[in-house]
Amino acid sequence: MRLMLCICVAQTAFTASAQVTGRASVIDGDTLEIHGQRIRLHGMDAPEARQRCEDAAGRDYRCGQRAALALADMIGSQPVRCEERDVDRWGRIVATCYLGDGTDIGASMVSAGHALAFRRYSRAYVDLDRNAAAEGLGMWSGTFVAPWDWRKAHH
Repeated sequence: MRLMLCICVAQTAFTASAQVTGRASVIDGDTLEIHGQRIRLHGMDAPEARQRCEDAAGRDYRCGQRAALALADMIGSQPVRCEERDVDRWGRIVATCYLGDGTDIGASMVSAGHALAFRRYSRAYVDLDRNAAAEGLGMWSGTFVAPWDWRKAHH
Protein backbone atom coordinates (compact mmCIF):
# COMPACT_ATOMS: atom_id res chain seq x y z
CA MET A 1 0.00 0.00 0.00
CA ARG A 2 2.80 2.44 0.89
CA LEU A 3 4.61 1.65 -2.37
CA MET A 4 1.52 2.42 -4.44
CA LEU A 5 1.01 5.76 -2.66
CA CYS A 6 4.61 6.79 -3.34
CA ILE A 7 4.28 5.95 -7.05
CA CYS A 8 1.08 8.03 -7.33
CA VAL A 9 2.70 11.02 -5.64
CA ALA A 10 5.76 10.77 -7.89
CA GLN A 11 3.58 10.63 -11.01
CA THR A 12 1.59 13.67 -9.90
CA ALA A 13 4.76 15.67 -9.24
CA PHE A 14 6.14 14.79 -12.69
CA THR A 15 2.91 15.77 -14.46
CA ALA A 16 2.80 19.09 -12.63
CA SER A 17 6.40 19.96 -13.58
CA ALA A 18 5.99 18.82 -17.21
CA GLN A 19 3.25 21.38 -17.95
CA VAL A 20 3.31 25.15 -17.53
CA THR A 21 0.09 27.13 -17.91
CA GLY A 22 -0.61 30.82 -17.60
CA ARG A 23 -0.46 34.20 -19.23
CA ALA A 24 2.57 34.35 -21.53
CA SER A 25 4.89 37.22 -22.31
CA VAL A 26 6.62 37.10 -25.69
CA ILE A 27 10.41 37.33 -25.45
CA ASP A 28 11.02 36.85 -29.18
CA GLY A 29 9.48 34.94 -32.07
CA ASP A 30 10.14 31.52 -30.54
CA THR A 31 10.44 32.16 -26.80
CA LEU A 32 7.75 32.82 -24.19
CA GLU A 33 7.85 33.47 -20.48
CA ILE A 34 5.20 32.12 -18.13
CA HIS A 35 5.46 32.66 -14.36
CA GLY A 36 9.11 33.70 -14.75
CA GLN A 37 10.00 30.53 -16.66
CA ARG A 38 11.52 30.90 -20.16
CA ILE A 39 10.00 28.51 -22.67
CA ARG A 40 11.51 27.83 -26.11
CA LEU A 41 8.88 26.67 -28.60
CA HIS A 42 9.66 23.15 -29.79
CA GLY A 43 10.16 22.26 -33.45
CA MET A 44 10.40 25.77 -34.89
CA ASP A 45 12.93 28.56 -35.19
CA ALA A 46 11.98 32.20 -35.72
CA PRO A 47 14.31 34.96 -36.92
CA GLU A 48 16.35 36.71 -34.24
CA ALA A 49 15.16 40.08 -32.92
CA ARG A 50 17.85 41.99 -34.85
CA GLN A 51 17.53 39.87 -37.99
CA ARG A 52 16.49 41.51 -41.24
CA CYS A 53 14.92 39.95 -44.33
CA GLU A 54 13.81 41.25 -47.72
CA ASP A 55 10.20 41.30 -48.86
CA ALA A 56 9.02 40.36 -52.38
CA ALA A 57 9.90 43.86 -53.65
CA GLY A 58 13.44 43.61 -52.24
CA ARG A 59 12.76 46.00 -49.35
CA ASP A 60 14.56 45.37 -46.10
CA TYR A 61 12.38 44.69 -43.04
CA ARG A 62 12.86 43.48 -39.47
CA CYS A 63 11.60 39.91 -39.79
CA GLY A 64 12.64 39.02 -36.22
CA GLN A 65 10.54 41.84 -34.86
CA ARG A 66 7.67 40.90 -37.17
CA ALA A 67 7.77 37.29 -35.91
CA ALA A 68 7.66 38.43 -32.27
CA LEU A 69 4.73 40.75 -33.01
CA ALA A 70 2.87 37.96 -34.84
CA LEU A 71 3.37 35.68 -31.84
CA ALA A 72 2.18 38.37 -29.43
CA ASP A 73 -0.89 39.07 -31.60
CA MET A 74 -1.74 35.37 -31.76
CA ILE A 75 -1.51 34.89 -28.00
CA GLY A 76 -3.03 38.18 -26.89
CA SER A 77 -3.99 37.93 -23.24
CA GLN A 78 -5.32 34.38 -23.33
CA PRO A 79 -3.73 31.67 -21.19
CA VAL A 80 -1.19 29.37 -22.80
CA ARG A 81 -0.51 25.73 -21.92
CA CYS A 82 2.99 24.39 -22.59
CA GLU A 83 3.94 20.71 -22.45
CA GLU A 84 7.60 20.22 -21.68
CA ARG A 85 9.61 18.09 -24.09
CA ASP A 86 13.17 18.94 -23.07
CA VAL A 87 15.42 21.53 -21.43
CA ASP A 88 17.97 23.31 -23.63
CA ARG A 89 21.58 24.15 -22.79
CA TRP A 90 20.53 27.58 -21.47
CA GLY A 91 18.09 26.03 -19.00
CA ARG A 92 14.94 26.97 -20.92
CA ILE A 93 12.08 24.53 -21.11
CA VAL A 94 11.57 23.36 -24.69
CA ALA A 95 7.84 22.79 -25.08
CA THR A 96 4.93 22.45 -27.43
CA CYS A 97 2.53 25.23 -26.45
CA TYR A 98 -1.18 25.62 -27.08
CA LEU A 99 -3.75 28.38 -26.92
CA GLY A 100 -6.93 27.82 -24.92
CA ASP A 101 -8.76 26.52 -28.00
CA GLY A 102 -6.06 23.87 -28.58
CA THR A 103 -4.23 25.73 -31.38
CA ASP A 104 -0.58 24.62 -31.57
CA ILE A 105 1.36 27.90 -31.41
CA GLY A 106 4.48 26.58 -33.16
CA ALA A 107 2.42 25.08 -35.97
CA SER A 108 0.62 28.39 -36.46
CA MET A 109 3.88 30.36 -36.60
CA VAL A 110 5.40 27.99 -39.17
CA SER A 111 2.17 27.83 -41.21
CA ALA A 112 2.13 31.62 -41.48
CA GLY A 113 5.80 31.76 -42.52
CA HIS A 114 6.89 33.67 -39.40
CA ALA A 115 9.14 30.78 -38.35
CA LEU A 116 10.80 27.77 -39.96
CA ALA A 117 10.58 24.11 -39.05
CA PHE A 118 13.68 23.44 -36.94
CA ARG A 119 14.62 20.21 -38.72
CA ARG A 120 17.78 19.75 -36.66
CA TYR A 121 15.64 18.97 -33.62
CA SER A 122 12.24 17.90 -34.95
CA ARG A 123 10.29 16.90 -38.04
CA ALA A 124 7.01 18.09 -36.46
CA TYR A 125 6.37 21.09 -38.70
CA VAL A 126 8.24 20.18 -41.89
CA ASP A 127 5.09 19.79 -44.01
CA LEU A 128 3.70 23.09 -42.71
CA ASP A 129 7.02 24.76 -43.58
CA ARG A 130 6.89 23.36 -47.12
CA ASN A 131 3.32 24.63 -47.55
CA ALA A 132 4.22 28.13 -46.30
CA ALA A 133 7.16 28.21 -48.74
CA ALA A 134 4.99 27.03 -51.66
CA GLU A 135 2.39 29.71 -50.87
CA GLY A 136 4.99 32.45 -50.34
CA LEU A 137 3.78 33.27 -46.82
CA GLY A 138 5.62 35.43 -44.30
CA MET A 139 9.39 35.26 -44.76
CA TRP A 140 8.85 33.00 -47.75
CA SER A 141 7.45 35.96 -49.72
CA GLY A 142 10.98 37.34 -50.11
CA THR A 143 14.52 36.34 -49.22
CA PHE A 144 16.01 35.54 -45.83
CA VAL A 145 18.80 33.74 -44.06
CA ALA A 146 17.63 30.82 -41.93
CA PRO A 147 17.74 31.85 -38.25
CA TRP A 148 20.30 29.14 -37.37
CA ASP A 149 22.63 30.38 -40.13
CA TRP A 150 22.09 34.01 -39.14
CA ARG A 151 23.06 33.22 -35.53
CA LYS A 152 26.26 31.49 -36.68
CA ALA A 153 27.26 34.59 -38.67
CA HIS A 154 26.35 37.13 -35.97
CA HIS A 155 27.33 35.56 -32.66
